[in-house]
Amino acid sequence: MRQYLAGRIRNIALTGHSGSGKTSLTEALLFKAGATDRLGKVADGNTVSDYDPEEIKRQVSVSTSIAPFAWGSTKINLIDTPGLFDFAGETVQGVRAAESLLICVSGKSGVDVGTEKAYKMAKDASKATMFFVSKLDADHADFYKVFEELKATFGPTVCPIVVPYVEDREVKSYINLIDMKAYTYDEKGEPHEVEMPDFGHRLDGLTAAVSEAVAETDEALFEKYFSGEQFTRDEIIRGVHTGVTNGSISPVLCGCTTNLQAIDMLLDGIVDLLPSPWEKGGEVAVDADGEPVEVVCTDEAPLAAYVFKTIADPFIGKLSYIKVISGKLSADMTPINSRTGQPERLGKIIYVRGKKQEDTAYITAGDIGAVTKLAATETGDALCDPKKVLNFDPINFPKPCLQMAIKTEAKGDESKIASGLQRLMEEDPTIAYENNAETHQQLVSGLGEQHLDVLVSKLKNKFGVSVSLEVPRVAYRETIRKKVKVQGKHKKQSGGHGQFGDVWIEFEPTVGDGLVFEEKVFGGAVPKSFFPAVEKGLQDCVKHGVLAGYPVVGLKATLVDGSYHPVDSSEMSFKMAASIAYKNGMPEASPVLLEPIGNLKVYVPDSNTGDIIGDLNKRRGRVLGMNPFADGLQEIEADVPMSEMSDFATAIRSMTQGRGYFTFDFARYEQLPSNLEAKVIEEAKKFAGEE
Repeated sequence: MRQYLAGRIRNIALTGHSGSGKTSLTEALLFKAGATDRLGKVADGNTVSDYDPEEIKRQVSVSTSIAPFAWGSTKINLIDTPGLFDFAGETVQGVRAAESLLICVSGKSGVDVGTEKAYKMAKDASKATMFFVSKLDADHADFYKVFEELKATFGPTVCPIVVPYVEDREVKSYINLIDMKAYTYDEKGEPHEVEMPDFGHRLDGLTAAVSEAVAETDEALFEKYFSGEQFTRDEIIRGVHTGVTNGSISPVLCGCTTNLQAIDMLLDGIVDLLPSPWEKGGEVAVDADGEPVEVVCTDEAPLAAYVFKTIADPFIGKLSYIKVISGKLSADMTPINSRTGQPERLGKIIYVRGKKQEDTAYITAGDIGAVTKLAATETGDALCDPKKVLNFDPINFPKPCLQMAIKTEAKGDESKIASGLQRLMEEDPTIAYENNAETHQQLVSGLGEQHLDVLVSKLKNKFGVSVSLEVPRVAYRETIRKKVKVQGKHKKQSGGHGQFGDVWIEFEPTVGDGLVFEEKVFGGAVPKSFFPAVEKGLQDCVKHGVLAGYPVVGLKATLVDGSYHPVDSSEMSFKMAASIAYKNGMPEASPVLLEPIGNLKVYVPDSNTGDIIGDLNKRRGRVLGMNPFADGLQEIEADVPMSEMSDFATAIRSMTQGRGYFTFDFARYEQLPSNLEAKVIEEAKKFAGEE
């Protein structure tokens, strides 16, 4: 593939709700541009961007893929991102590398939650936006209804560029409002100009909307519009391009991917209306002294490149997807990794289209490519000229919200799981993993059920480990509610030296996470040299409570009396005596179970607050308050038992159609209601039996 300067490149993240037709649109754009020789279909599993076995099996995108192609003298790097919220981490990676978001909207279902999220993501990251209304050949598709939805949802920035002329619910032609020409398409997707249809007042309204949007972008254009003069084609293109670049215009185009209708106009729109990296690809970085530095997207500047995605495959090795922000990246360089401060040896430099790779000598400023075998480089790292090391804004990945325990199907696979997950976490930073020493479970967290389901499949297919997922065990605690005084006496005679230890200990509740040990022995009833042995014996005991074997907290033990034998007493004897006192005393001290309580903050639309509060009440939650939050959401704060939260991520997504999200952090332990104790104790015994 030939090299392009930054002004002749367009980096486009294709986003939108799941099922809106993003992957099919990618296929149509590639085929129309001559980059592929056939039009792939998701149902047939032969698309360029959905090449992963998981994507072919599920017929849905689960990872971001790159599809570069040329249209005229411009290179378009199309970044196809998943629409499912479970794979939002992949979407933010793709958006990080783009200057513009092409938001795909179904002509049938209209503005969905995924549409709203994509638009917000674009605005938060100061990216240009363009809408494409797809599937106009589907039954009940209605472009003008969807267009009105877009205007109602996103405001006056929405500007029509390509619209259909519809008769009897069938698209007869497409009108380009910049050229003011109408086109029909043959079975090969080739355009044929036809006479402009009679739209009546609707066409006047659409053209007026374009003129008003253009007039707002430039003072001279505004004066021309105000004087009643018509804009030229070049003025309209320049005005819309300016508005899209500064965020004041979001153009709307439409078409059909299955028969390539109006795909050529979309390609022209991408080239003419969306900004290049030269215009919008520069960034503000931080240098070694912590000072902000403006990085201009040009080949002449020192190298600064950003790794926005990593693929770690056991067969093809590690592949780092890179956006070159300034300078050129070539194989003969040894750039510095700004995170590690160390030089990084480069492998092959390649262009990637789906799963196909093409070697290249270098990657220019503003372009996207990949580098093989970067040993220490991770997603989010910057590779820089040694004379000018910079740090860029990191990717803000969504935090994992659904945690499950991994159950191995074959013994001894635990180490394989850990190494496999480590590789998968390099690819996907929204996965979290921990080995819980208390519950003896390997815990994995992700963004949802499908996310973790794909993770299980990848562990099996890529790393040969078969696992299943189960709800994690809860780390309960035990404590006591009243004070008792008990004796612990250990006496054993077996020829020669015997064993003798005798203690009286008071056990009482206290505030704290562990054991508080004191001694108030008078008259040398127990020698001081044995005090540490008594404490050690108790420390060993509090690891296992008497109710269900959970660690004991909030316990104060005071050694008040005892006796010893000058010959037979030893540290071991007093350690055993303390253990006997513990076992005798704890059942008499009203032992209770404590459950972990988490602090929950839920962010949901106002219309969902009643449903969420009702759900939290069913989970034994205590709502602490409700406050208005950003983007029209409400924040609900509550304390909820952690044992009730295993499926909350799924529930909130269902109740809010994916709009809501939450944070949940451990806060403290509280007494478990007595009516639930028997069930927890039974489960603990069952677990102990399995071990």
